[in-house]
Order: sequence, then C-alpha cells, then structure tokens
Amino acid sequence: MSVNTRASHGDGTGPVAPVAARPGQAEPVQWRPVLGIVAVLIAVQLAFSHRYGYFADELYFRLLGEKGPAWGYVDQPPLLPLLIRVSTAVFGDTLPGMRVVAVVCAALTVVLGVMLAAEFGGRRWAQVCTAAGLASSMWILGIGHFLLTSSVDNVTWAAALLCTVRALLRAEPRWWIPAGAVLGLGLYAKLMIGLLLVTVLIGLLAAGPRRVFRQRDFLLGGLIALVVGAPNLIYQLTHGLPQVQMARAMGEAGGSTNRDFYLPSLIILFGPVMMVLVVSAMVGLFRDPAWRPVRALGVAFPLAIVATYLTDGGRADYVAGYLVVLLAAGAVRGERWAARRRWRTPVTAGVATLLGLPVALLFVPVLPVDSLAGYPVNELTLSTVGWPALVSRTTDVYRALPAADRDRVVVLTQNVAQAGALDRYGRDDLPPVYSGQNELYEWGPPAEDRDVVIALGVDEDRLRTDFASCSLAATIDNGYGIENPEQGGHVTVCRGPRAKWSELWPDYRHLGAYF
Repeated sequence: MSVNTRASHGDGTGPVAPVAARPGQAEPVQWRPVLGIVAVLIAVQLAFSHRYGYFADELYFRLLGEKGPAWGYVDQPPLLPLLIRVSTAVFGDTLPGMRVVAVVCAALTVVLGVMLAAEFGGRRWAQVCTAAGLASSMWILGIGHFLLTSSVDNVTWAAALLCTVRALLRAEPRWWIPAGAVLGLGLYAKLMIGLLLVTVLIGLLAAGPRRVFRQRDFLLGGLIALVVGAPNLIYQLTHGLPQVQMARAMGEAGGSTNRDFYLPSLIILFGPVMMVLVVSAMVGLFRDPAWRPVRALGVAFPLAIVATYLTDGGRADYVAGYLVVLLAAGAVRGERWAARRRWRTPVTAGVATLLGLPVALLFVPVLPVDSLAGYPVNELTLSTVGWPALVSRTTDVYRALPAADRDRVVVLTQNVAQAGALDRYGRDDLPPVYSGQNELYEWGPPAEDRDVVIALGVDEDRLRTDFASCSLAATIDNGYGIENPEQGGHVTVCRGPRAKWSELWPDYRHLGAYF
C-alpha cells in the first residue's frame, strides 16, 4: 500500500497525505489552537451557567445525591448523583457549582474529538474544524450547560471510541484494555454505552478485522469491562431490571413522537453542515483503503440508528457518541478536499460554525428571562424557569393551613423535579415531601399520621378517590407567562385519607421522564 509522502506547505493549501497507512502513524495534536477553542467554550459555559434555573433532571439528581451514594436507582445508574454531591460540596450548592461537571464533560468531548481527528490523519485545520464544529454545536453546548446523564455518557463514548480507533488503525491491541475499562465505567453513567459495545462487535464481525476476536488484549478488555461494570449490572438483575421498565415507560410516553422527529433531531444535534462531514466520513470508511481497519464503524453507526429508532425511546441523541468520531473523520476528508482545491480549511470551519450557531444559541441562555415567552427556545430551557415561584406558592399554601394541620401535613408531588425544587428552595420551610415517580417512590409511603396532603399537579381524580375532601388552594404561575410543564398547575389540599398510606401508595407509583 502506498503512502502519500508529499509535504504539506504548512498553510493548509498544499497536498495533504491520507490517513496513516502504517501502524502508529497518527498526526500530532495541535494543542494551541485546539485549547484556545476549548477555553472559549469553557468561558462561555461558565459565564451563563447561572441562568435561568435548574433543569428538572438536575433537581432530581441533586436530591438523589443528597441522600448519599447508592449502587443504582430505578431510572439510572449511580454516577451522576454522586458527581453532583461532590461538585456541590467543592464548588457550592449552586447552579454554577453543580454545572462545573457539565462544562468539564463538554470540554473533554471536544478534546477527545480532536484526538480522534488526529488518529484519522487530520492535521492542523482538520483538528480546528473538529474542535470548532463540536464546540459550536447544539449538542455540546446543551450537555455542557445542563448537567445530564448524556453529559458524562458522551465522554465515555468518545474515550471508548478513541481507544477502539487506536487499537484498529495503529494495530496496537493493547488499546482494547483501556477501552474495556472505559466501557465498564460508562455503565455507571448510562447503560446506553452497551449499545456502543454491541454495535461495534457486530461491525467487527461483519466488516472485520475479525482477527481481533483472537487477540488476548481484546478478550482481556472485555473481561475488564464486565468486572468493572459488574456491580451496576448486578443491581439491575437483583432489582427486576428497572432500566428495562423505565425504557418501556418512556417509550409509551414519547416513543412515537421521537421517531417522527428522529431524522431532524439527528441533524440538529451538530447542524446540517457538520452532518455533511458525517456523511463524508461514512463514505470514506468504505472507500479509503487506509481506513479499512475501522470499517466496522461504518456498519456500527447505522445499526445504532436502527436500534434506537425501533426501541421504545426512539431518541436520536442516543447515537450522538458516534457522531463525534464520524465528524472528526469527516473533517479529515474535508481537509484533503479543500487542500486539493487550494482552499483554506479554516474558511470551511468558520462557515460551519456560523451556520450552526443560530441553532446552538437556542441552548445558550443569553436572552433576558422575561423575553422567553415569545421566543422559540427549546423546551429544556423553558422548563428551567419558575421553580422558586412554585416553591413560594406551595409554602404560602402550607402557611395558610390551620396550626392544628401543620403537624399532620405532607407534600405530595406529581414528579421528581417538583420534589427536587421543594428540597432545594424550601427544605427549611416545608413538611416532608414525597413523590411516586421513579426512584422517589421507594422513599415512601408517608407516615400514617399524615392525613393532610398538599398535592402539586397530582391527578385530581386520583385524589378525590383517595381522600374525603379536596380543594384547590393555588395555581402555579412562574410570573413570566412562559408555558412550561409547571405553568398553570394546581396546588390542592386534601384531607381524610380513605385508607392507610401503605395501601394507597402503590397507586401513586409511575415511571417516566419529566416531559
């Protein structure tokens, strides 16, 4: 196999060699421009991390973290609540203090993406294009602003794929060992990393190189993944596979809608221009002889799309980890294409960034909060507004109760976010708070002597069935006219349970996401 050894002019206009054709020949990472882009990303994320308020999942994760470490939860693995507990202990129990973890995850994903571009033979401008494209994408800005399970999950996907690419392109089996360790650790962030494992294995079987299945380090890496992830897997097996139940519930709630918008959502994650690079990478995986060792990725990515589309959740963001490696490979092909036409690749990177920013800015909270009501902001951002108002309204209802009722009252919320908000903003002013959603169901039922209930958003037919009397006490208003899941919700006061809480409580159990 021949290798193009002609030297580049150094300005991005000369001939650019294809990806390394011999093991171990990757381009050096151009740290100065890359870290400059990462520094801007970090600065922007930190500057806006305090606006507008907590996302629903953040309130829930914070609440789980406060309770202490666990081996797992009904709806997720244990890592993120633990990270939040540590982060808020170190940086303060504030939005910025919590979101430091998200900012670090976004920055690491960009760095890992650039390292992947270098592995594919990308030089300075391919790496700059990768860094700029990722850093300005809706997806990276989103997981860097909101602290979600995907924030950590994307880092583990990118790291595992980097090790995989190195093991295959460099023909260095030793990289399967850290790949296995990363996969095992990734299970503690989100079980979706199992999709990466399964699809890559099928890709290797279908497109090769199949010799990896006979390599000692490959088998050792698999064993390490199993050992490291075993406690989390054991938790799932011993608790009736709660994540399977959770996935089924989410699919019943929003799977059809997610599938209807699957392709647009997939494109929006990194923007239409960046998706051109992803398509180019897929072509390159099957046409470039030097990329033959990683052709399995060209099989694995479509498999992942089919799997996530057909499963209950039907969410495009589940394959975002693959988009990182494909964007990096596509940037390498873009660099070579631009060089043959004596175009500077920075122009391509700049145009891609500018075209992606309008969508990406929907996830950067730059607008005044009182202007959001008439602006097409994403639903995640809209749902961050109004938590203090919800807590204030609930507290007013509690204080308005007769003194004799206050020692017998409990707050019952419809969802985990409401419970998290009441803990964050009203812990010292409110009675015990319970919810039947997800993991919080396991924290109940309330004590039997709690026969007065302040219910937030709970199904009113259910309440009238279970209590002798119920009356509307307040309506939630965030004060900005913003339509989000909490706006217009009812605060209801109920008295006289018709049965013991231990008998009533199972009817309040429900699984699902916030939306």
